[in-house]
Amino acid sequence: MTKKEIVRTISEEIGLTQLKTKEIVQKTFDAIVETLVEDRRIELRNFGVFEVKRRAARKARNPRTGEKVFVPEKFVVTFKPGKEMEERVHELERQANAAAEAAHRAAAGSPPPINSTNHETLSPPTSYVPKAGT
Repeated sequence: MTKKEIVRTISEEIGLTQLKTKEIVQKTFDAIVETLVEDRRIELRNFGVFEVKRRAARKARNPRTGEKVFVPEKFVVTFKPGKEMEERVHELERQANAAAEAAHRAAAGSPPPINSTNHETLSPPTSYVPKAGT
């Protein structure tokens, strides 16, 4: 998603013009950057923590040539997602895994497993005939 798309989405949700919304979004981003530069940390509750960290100088290897190179120290911005964001992302993982498993079962022609925690979301198979010898 781009900044323009963020502006459009917020503008539609709260009923402000895109111009005014763009100004608010930009001021928010500016405040985040300024806080990182001055304080090296910004914590946004239920979202996450941005932090400036020093990455030490090190020796590395150029993967193309194999030559050893010196990488100077530098400062990088890190982000640690908050608990709510982590939970929502993990839910995406669970959904993707369940979809992949269902696709695999469908391709193999086997019935879905019984879900002991959520019976009402599964419908019984309509025409399951066990294979001979199983």
